[in-house]
Amino acid sequence: MKFVGAHVSSSGGVFNAPKNAIEIGAKAFALFTKNQRRWDAKALDTKTLDLWFKNLEESKVLPKHILPHDSYLINLGNHDVEKRQKSIDAFIFELERCEILGLDRLNFHPGSHLRKISEEACLDFIAESINISLDKTKNVKAVIENTAGQGSNLGYKFEHLAYIIDKIEDKSRVGVCIDTCHMFTAGYDIRTREAYDKTWKEFDEVVGADYLMGMHLNDSKPELGSRVDRHDSLGEGKIGWDAFEFIMNDSRMDDIPLVLETIDESIWGQEIESLYKLVH
Repeated sequence: MKFVGAHVSSSGGVFNAPKNAIEIGAKAFALFTKNQRRWDAKALDTKTLDLWFKNLEESKVLPKHILPHDSYLINLGNHDVEKRQKSIDAFIFELERCEILGLDRLNFHPGSHLRKISEEACLDFIAESINISLDKTKNVKAVIENTAGQGSNLGYKFEHLAYIIDKIEDKSRVGVCIDTCHMFTAGYDIRTREAYDKTWKEFDEVVGADYLMGMHLNDSKPELGSRVDRHDSLGEGKIGWDAFEFIMNDSRMDDIPLVLETIDESIWGQEIESLYKLVH
């Protein structure tokens, strides 16, 4: 069974996210547990937590179908020791925050070499940073998101994800989130049945299907292999509806959060409905 939702707003408090998910008919959702453009955040107080758990229960969305996203400021592959440590501290804080909220996974972008070090050195730093963070926390899984490969961002090749996972000491606490727009603009075609099957066969062989713990369902404004990260509404971009029909009928995507980050949030409810209609 598929669990589709969107990255909903938690403005005014994390407890608003489940309510915003209900309003669009979501069976899954993503959220920022704090302001994603700031390093610091207020601790979660009792009132906030009580409201969060109350609203979550009313939403009937299970914690395993929620995919919180960390701050955009975090770069676990930063070459600068002090800046990398700041990112590790912030990542640990976000993992701890997820645990307090009863969530079992945290989605994050792996990191960027900033053209200062080699890809391999950066991937090593990312893996080391994840290991340190997992060692200082418990229960919450670190879910690496594939990137479009824009700028100096790593994680756009399946081999990058596999390299990081290979160096993670506790593999029970690491997973992958595949963003369809990022996948496409990184050069992995999913538009035809043949291309879709080829791409996912490669993912299974290089990374491993067992590591898939969530997806971001986005169409793409840029062309295949452009390495540019610009999302579009479903069916409006260069990917088209067929790929999403394949996903909605693929058992590998059962029981994980399938989250829209498309550009027009006013039609998220319609997009969720349209995705469920593709199931046959």
